[in-house]
Amino acid sequence: MFPSISLAQEIGLAVLFVAALVWVVGLGHMLWDGRFHHPEPAAFEGLPVIPAQRSAASHPLESVELTEAEQQAFAGLIRTFPGR
Repeated sequence: MFPSISLAQEIGLAVLFVAALVWVVGLGHMLWDGRFHHPEPAAFEGLPVIPAQRSAASHPLESVELTEAEQQAFAGLIRTFPGR
């Protein structure tokens, strides 16, 4: 092809040209599709992965009885938060 560059450089140039061509075609296809296809937005149903929140009374292992000292310590901790 070019007498002044090596075969490896010619192969690299060909690969670079093909990659650039594929990128331009892909970009054109993406822009063309985005121009004419506007799907209607669906109603937001929430994230299906996050389960619904349960109350503390739903399972005995999900609640803990605090002693009087723990309740007072927790109340003291809450009082230290700013904004209260």
